This record gives sequence, structure tokens and C-alpha cells, in this order.
Amino acid sequence: MLDATQLEVVQLSLKVAGTAVAFSLPLALAVAWFLARSTSRWRMIVDALVHLPLVLPPVVTGYLLLVVLGRRGLIGGWLAEHLGIVFAFHWTGAALAGAIMGFPLMVRPIRLSLEAIDAGSEAAAATLGAAPVMVWLTVTLPLALPGVLAGLVLAFARALGEFGATITFAANIPGETRTLPLAIYSFIQVPGGESQAAQLIVVSIAVSLSALVLAEWVARRIRRRQT
Repeated sequence: MLDATQLEVVQLSLKVAGTAVAFSLPLALAVAWFLARSTSRWRMIVDALVHLPLVLPPVVTGYLLLVVLGRRGLIGGWLAEHLGIVFAFHWTGAALAGAIMGFPLMVRPIRLSLEAIDAGSEAAAATLGAAPVMVWLTVTLPLALPGVLAGLVLAFARALGEFGATITFAANIPGETRTLPLAIYSFIQVPGGESQAAQLIVVSIAVSLSALVLAEWVARRIRRRQT
């Protein structure tokens, strides 16, 4: 049975990962569409920038976020002073770090789904008089849903398990930025904390498996309706 501190960690982790995924999705859809359909010479550069967090050490990503969006950062200082928006050492910073680290994993499957769509289906809808926005909403997006769902699950799992960028940019503050991986790390550093760490590890596995099973179940239902 989880105690109050552990429950707080789990709730905060779900909040951070959910926020990261929700705010990443619109941009991920736009970027995936650009990478899948555009012939622009900027496509390779955008693709490299999107996947950069996968090859950079997470600590580097966290440090860059701190330099740019910290309270004394290039942009963070202005946001805090004029808009009251704070990222560094705040749960929103943990969400932002998780979103950036999970963004490539969200974009990739969406892009592959968009590339696999038969252009004839979209052309047929356009021929019947549908506006580009309606073609996207009624044809493209439904056909790409399995990829969108896969991207959501991968990004959620990545945000849930993010450690390096989070601890660098948002620190390890109990009740504010201490998510599951940070709490597990903290518990194993304390004598006698192994049992609490083990409980949170079980929770992490359970949440991740549940997300994967749910995503697979929904994806199968979507495929049945499309066939």
C-alpha cells in the first residue's frame, strides 16, 4: 500500500506526463505532416532538430532549457516578469522537459502513418468539394489515428520516465517536481528506502504496461472500423 508521499509522487508524475503529451500533440501533428508531405529544403534540418533530443545527453537538454527558460534565462526572465510564467524549478518545467524528450517519439509514428496513407483517398475527398481542413479532419487524421495513438503512448512513457533533463531543469523538489524516477532515485539513496523505491518501481511498470495494453486495444478497434 502506497503512503501519502508515494501517492503524491504518482499523481504528480501522471499530471506532468499528461500535460507534456497534451501540449505536444498539436505541434507533433503539424511537424509530422510537414516531414511527411513537404518537399522543402528545410525538411532535413527540421527532421534533425526534432530528433536531436534522442542523441543529446538529457542533462545537456536540461541545461539548455535552464539557460533559455530559467528565471534569469534569455526568455525565462521575461516570461516570469511580464507574464508570470515560470518553468524552472516548477512542475511546468518538468512537463516541458518531458515533452521535449518525448517529442521525437511522438512525431515518428505519426509521420510514418501519414506517409502510408493513400493519396488517392485525400484526392477523392478534395474532388468531391471538401476543403483542405475537412479533408484533414475527415480523411487524413482518422487514417493516421493508429500512428497518433502510438506516438501518444511512446511520448507519455518517455515523459513519465524522464530523469536527466528534469532534474537539471526543474530539480528534485518534493511535491513540486519529484516525479517517479526522481523519487525512486531519492529513496534508494536513503538507508531503508529500498522498499519504497520497489513499490514505486512496481507502479511505474503497471502504469506503463496499462498504457501499452490500452493503446493496442484502441488501435485494434480503429483498424477494424477502417477495414
